[in-house]
Formats: sequence, C-alpha cells, structure tokens
Amino acid sequence: MAAVCAAAMVGMSLLVTGCGQRYAEPYDSLAQVPEKLAANGTTITVGDPTAEVTVHLYEDMRCPYCEEFETVGGGHELQQAVLNREVKAEYTLASFLDDRLGGSGSKKAANALRAALEGDRFAEYHEVLYDNQPEEEDDGFTDARLLELAGQVDGLRTPALESAVKTMKYRAFVTDSERAYERAGTAEEQSRGQGPGTPTAVIDGVKLPEEIGGALYDGKLFGELLEAIRDRPGEWQEYKDYKPLPDPEDYGY
Repeated sequence: MAAVCAAAMVGMSLLVTGCGQRYAEPYDSLAQVPEKLAANGTTITVGDPTAEVTVHLYEDMRCPYCEEFETVGGGHELQQAVLNREVKAEYTLASFLDDRLGGSGSKKAANALRAALEGDRFAEYHEVLYDNQPEEEDDGFTDARLLELAGQVDGLRTPALESAVKTMKYRAFVTDSERAYERAGTAEEQSRGQGPGTPTAVIDGVKLPEEIGGALYDGKLFGELLEAIRDRPGEWQEYKDYKPLPDPEDYGY
C-alpha cells in the first residue's frame, strides 16, 4: 500500500509523508498566496484554503497596537505560517479610529486595501501600509500617500486602483466591515457601539484570552502558540467558553 501511495504522487508538486498525509510546497512569496473576499462580503482571506489553522484578525489601519503586532510582534510568524500553508489568515478591517480621532485615514486605507484585493495584492499592500503607518493622531493615510505606497508593490498602482482610491469605490465595504467588527464584540461592547478592540485574534473560532494577549506582541511566543494549536487542537478548543477569573478589586479584596 505504501508503494501504491508513493507511485500515485509521482510528478505532482506535493510532498508526501505517507498515505493520507500530503503537504503542499510552501509559497515562495506573498505574491503567490491566494486571496479572496469571503461570501459575507467583509472578511478577506489570505492563504491556502485547506490550511489546518485559521487566524482571524480584527484591525484598524491607524491602530498603533496593530502596527506593533504586524511589524515587531507575531505578524512575521503568522506570515511565515501562511507561506508554509500551515495557517490561513482572515482580516476584518475596522475604521472606528477615524470617528474617535477625526479624519478619514482608516476608511481610506481599508478602501485602498479592498481595491488591492481586486489585483491579488492585498497581503503585500497590507504589509507595506503597516511598515509605513503614520502616527495614530496624524491622519496620514491620504489618497496621495496611499497611491505613493501602492507604488512599492509590483503591479499594484494601476489606473483602476487610482480611481478606486480617489473615488472611495469600496465605501460600502468599509462601512459593512466596521459593522462586522462591532458585531464581534461582547453584548456589553455592542450596546456601546463598540467592537472587541484592535488587534483582536480569533484562532479556529476561539478568541485569544486576555491573559495571554501579550503573545500577540512577542513573535516567539505567538509562533509557539500557533504550533501548539496545530499539534493539540482539542486542547485549544477548551478555551472557547473560557471566562477570566474576576478581579479581586471588584469585590473589595
């Protein structure tokens, strides 16, 4: 049987470790990674659709904590896991910081990223935008700046992208994405018109507990977490209904 399995895979671009275990070769770069808009119209998926683990991120492009995660925290480990086909990443783009701080940078950046998805350049552009994120209070994601940064992604800055950026072509997507972010919050958060905060990571349907939320900003720990979830998915699912212990101060202790 082992010989039959091996013979069947000859000539295919898959690495075979045994019957029933097939691992596709890693992607060489983000440019090769498949991207698509989910049926719900707001979730952007990046990676092999058959990947064993799904990491869903809620981000606001003006959020400095999201930038920390993406540039010096767990973002690099997530990207490598996506390239290795071990994980697929999902993104919901919030834009609440525009209303909180004034301006339109979050909305404009989300619109531009949606436009980049049309050319299969979302992941590359997403990386460039976080590498060049302005200060949170600085409404720096202007049309001109977004188009300038698009020039850093091979083949992205086209007349179609320029038109989409300048006309806010995907305004409805931006609005719907913010609403999807708000619906992801707790009942209390939703009553205040708020979402779960950014960045928030939901891995295989389980929200990363606050007690270990620091792993988002430590690449080594985040990588180890992803590995542990791949190896022991059942244990991770036990956190689905996890509730943190009450703070003793709430009871006057």
